[in-house]
Formats: sequence, C-alpha cells, structure tokens
Amino acid sequence: MGQAMTDTDRLPEIPAETLSAAQAAAAAAFRAERGVPVFGPFVPLLRSPDLMLCASRMGLYLRYGSALPLRISEFVILIVARLWSQQVEWQIHHPIALKAGVAPEAAQALAEGRRPDTMSAEEALAYAFSTELQHNRAVSDATYAAVVAQFGEQGAIDLTGINGYYALLAMTMNVARTALPEDGPPPLPPLVR
Repeated sequence: MGQAMTDTDRLPEIPAETLSAAQAAAAAAFRAERGVPVFGPFVPLLRSPDLMLCASRMGLYLRYGSALPLRISEFVILIVARLWSQQVEWQIHHPIALKAGVAPEAAQALAEGRRPDTMSAEEALAYAFSTELQHNRAVSDATYAAVVAQFGEQGAIDLTGINGYYALLAMTMNVARTALPEDGPPPLPPLVR
C-alpha cells in the first residue's frame, strides 16, 4: 500500500501564472488562514479549490480546536499515516508527535506496523478506536464506551474526525503520489501484510 517513492508526482504544484481565478483565490485564502503557502496534501487538493479550503478549515479545527489532547491527536495521525503508508504525512507529523509527548518507542513501533508495547491509557484507547475503525470500518461497543468515558462524546466524534480527515489526506497524497518535502529516504519502511 502507498506510493513507490520513485513514481512521478501526478499532481505537483501548479505554477502561479496558470492558476485559475478560483485556485488563486483559494491559495490566497489558505495563506491568509495558515500563514504559509499551499503545501503537502493541499497541493493536489487545489485542483478542487472549494474542497481544499473546506479540508484546510477542518484540519485547523482537528489540529488546534478538538476536544483531544495534542499528544493523542498526533498519535492518531501517526496511526493513520502508517495504515495508509503515507510517507509525507508521517514525515510532517512524526516530529510534531514527538514534541507533543508521543514516546519515540511508540512512534517506532507504529512505523514498523506494530502495536506499541508501552502506551498511556489514553493512547491505548486511541489506538484501539483508530485501528478498529480503520480495519473493521466500525468500533465495538466496549471501545466506544471506553473512549466516551475518557474523552466524552465530543472526543469520540473528534477522534473519528481525525481518523477520517487524515485518511482523506493520505488517500489524496497516495493518488497524487505527492513527493516528500525533504530529500532522503522514505521515513516509513514497507509494511508487511
């Protein structure tokens, strides 16, 4: 699963002079909201300017406004990046996750496609919820009840949103074959199934 890193980026950055009026307006709005130019998954999403802006705004909420602690959000983003073998998502979020308090050993286990041996109770719940949702397309009653007890109903929905949102970004970048932002080898090893 995931792109071969030798593949050509199908949807690279659009030269500024060839942007449509809608794309230029969306790129300007993105820069105004985020303080940076269009990057990563938003480069291919710019082909659909309204979708890109909706995705960007949802991402801002899920990263900075959700009911979940940043450490849990970033832990879940790493889970999703690994499950989708999304190199760019991992490269962007791995250092953020470590800074937010995800243990390096836990991140390494995720990178290798393993359940981390040591997780906090919150991380274990987020892991169970996310892997059930991504693999089974549903969450058991026991896992749901435990997540609601820990994070509340809003937290359960935000956890669902993070899983779905970062899966959308991973799918987009896998389809687009988005190139890694930094030179060097892919950060994730191949996932053995």
